[in-house]
Amino acid sequence: MTSNAVLQITLYFAAVLGFAALFGPYMARIYEGKGDVMKRLLGPLERAIYRLCGVNPDESMSWKTYAAAVLLFNLLGLLAVYTLQRLQSFLPLNLTHMTAVSADSAFNTAASFATNTNWQGYGGETTMSYLTQMLALGVQNFVSAATGMAVLVALIRGLRQRESEGLGSFWVDMVRGTLHILLPLSSVLALALISQGVVQNFRPSVKAAWLEPVPGVSEQPIAVGPVASQVAIKQLGTNGGGYYNVNSAHPFENPTPFSNFLEMWSILALAAACCVMFGIMVGDLRQGWAILAAMTAILLPLVWVCVAAEQKGNPAFAVAGVDQAAHPRVVFTPLTRTGQPIVEPPAPDAAPATSGGNMEGKEVRFGITDSALWAAATTAASNGSVNAMHDSFTPIGGLAPIFLMQLGEVVYGGVGSGLYGMLIFVIVAVFVAGLMVGRTPEYLGKKIEAFEMKMASVAVLVPPFLVLLPTAWAVVSATAKASMANPGAHGFSEVLYAFSSMGNNNGSAFAGLSANIPFYNIVGGVVMMMSRYWIIVPTLAIAGSLARKKIVPAGEGTLPTHTPLFVCLIVSVVLIVGALTFVPALALGPIVEHLQMAGVS
Repeated sequence: MTSNAVLQITLYFAAVLGFAALFGPYMARIYEGKGDVMKRLLGPLERAIYRLCGVNPDESMSWKTYAAAVLLFNLLGLLAVYTLQRLQSFLPLNLTHMTAVSADSAFNTAASFATNTNWQGYGGETTMSYLTQMLALGVQNFVSAATGMAVLVALIRGLRQRESEGLGSFWVDMVRGTLHILLPLSSVLALALISQGVVQNFRPSVKAAWLEPVPGVSEQPIAVGPVASQVAIKQLGTNGGGYYNVNSAHPFENPTPFSNFLEMWSILALAAACCVMFGIMVGDLRQGWAILAAMTAILLPLVWVCVAAEQKGNPAFAVAGVDQAAHPRVVFTPLTRTGQPIVEPPAPDAAPATSGGNMEGKEVRFGITDSALWAAATTAASNGSVNAMHDSFTPIGGLAPIFLMQLGEVVYGGVGSGLYGMLIFVIVAVFVAGLMVGRTPEYLGKKIEAFEMKMASVAVLVPPFLVLLPTAWAVVSATAKASMANPGAHGFSEVLYAFSSMGNNNGSAFAGLSANIPFYNIVGGVVMMMSRYWIIVPTLAIAGSLARKKIVPAGEGTLPTHTPLFVCLIVSVVLIVGALTFVPALALGPIVEHLQMAGVS
């Protein structure tokens, strides 16, 4: 790895962790209903929403009522998104005259955006009207992220309360997360992106003249629309669904290196801040930083693997006689509106053939480091947006993003959902530690007993089941195999990546797979819903069980859960579960492909 890459990665994580330290306390105050500048400014609007919707802000729901509210709200969102897609040809703000989305694709997209997955089997600019992009997809970007944060807050209340049935009100948590956290941040980020050239308008497609004449065609239509507003919340809410088909590789969605940094930073920003919020709300900030340290300890090595693999390049090019170093070298990219790089021609004594790195599928505006770092961040964070085509990564470079998803999207993970998923692993780690020393395991003064472990087991085992079973089905189904453009190990990797993404609510893809067919739309939609709600319900059940328990005072045999030793234990549990579950499947895909590329028979 180059020194420049090390510098970029260091600055990136410094920005993410610095924001977490500053913004986490604000999030804690919001969910605790305490006074703040934004609370005073938006308080009247918050109270008006409660009156309009008939919500009692003082209500405290049991875990079953809270779960029912989550499921009902998300079902209504799914139906609304489906209906808007099917009727968009009759609705306003359809300036490019989009027709109705097919039933199977509309179902898949509705399930995707309701579950915060944002898997896209379609091209946004050629499928969705402006109204659908904003009212259907944009709204779900907010409320699906707010749902994840609400479930996290309910679990935190379960950990800190004693002998109580209530976990707070889902409706209050939803409004506060949307109104006080997501809306202000996304507004500021959208303005920053507009300043960099991200499109935000309601014009029809603009026409551009061809540089070279094309017989029978005089102009090229270029899609525009309300892009910046959707890009901001897709990143901050770890949604990831792009306005354009090529997502954040599109110059209208991500035009400059500075916009690239802002978007990439926002992928992990709120997920990291949730850890600090957690520490404050349970009364021990060290607990939040310990979990954040465990997440970072897993992510950083996989970032290194991805970046190093892509910088090393593809040895198959050397066999074919292609010199990867014989291209102009970017020496400086100014943070300007155009973001045009300054380049110099290759030196006469260019380096060996494989030293130029693997630039296939990557934007020269961003280069290898920012592309690989983005790939690792987006798959760690349940975001799924891309600024490069992951299908063009080297086998080992592509293995890192796949494995990050297969860990359960708990390494930072989605906003809220990543942390409550990691807390499930913390419960497992505490239980394992208790078995080692022969004590009843405890976490934050609450005993971890049979019910909590049953629910934690369900939450841990559901994602692997939803990844491996559909993958096996796809590779033996004639219909599914017909949509595979690549045979062999790489084709298997594409299918494994697709269901790893859908089964963990990520939404990214290798993109070499034609997934907009009834098989992937229907099976994928079901997988996305099960992977979201079959984890949310057990999580809330754990929260309700813990809330009813007494606080047990810490004793001499209590395991400290804020120490480096416990951080190592969490990391070990997450990696062991992921490795035992998915290494055999990875061996059939990216590992075999890497050996084939290296010439190992």
